[in-house]
Amino acid sequence: MTEIRLLDYLSCVPDFPKPGILFRDISPLIGDPQAFKFAITQFSHYANQLEFTHILAIESRGFIFASALAITMAKPLLLARKPNKLPRVSHRQSYGLEYGQDALEIQAQTIPAQAKVLIIDDVVATGGTLLAAAELMRQANVSIAGALSLLEISELAGNKRLLANGMAAYSLLSV
Repeated sequence: MTEIRLLDYLSCVPDFPKPGILFRDISPLIGDPQAFKFAITQFSHYANQLEFTHILAIESRGFIFASALAITMAKPLLLARKPNKLPRVSHRQSYGLEYGQDALEIQAQTIPAQAKVLIIDDVVATGGTLLAAAELMRQANVSIAGALSLLEISELAGNKRLLANGMAAYSLLSV
């Protein structure tokens, strides 16, 4: 497969979702089949270096990459959802964002006891979302293989924060 500069497929939207935030839009990347396939191939390359049984997708944009990776790697997919979207007993973890607060939930009964989970998200900023997802897995007594993301916003040092908390973390791109 031809090398593709994935960063060329991420457009920037200033002052979204609030003033001072530069939003990285993945729509051009996932809208281009070759670029999207290349991104999933790159995710697979790094995922193959880790030992895991399941992939955990973080809502919402993490679902896109995690579901494609789960199919590619023939691994079961788990979903970490935003609050109040799950019908059954759930674990819940709140976390801070660079522009506010949020929470993730996962249905307790969807997680096998001996699972080892690889967490996938689109962007790592402060690392709060991935740390919340890892805490959800710990609440469910599941081990974490690591975390992969498409993009790290390096000035916010999210991957360093993940590593400092004992989680292997890698992003395909860094800005």
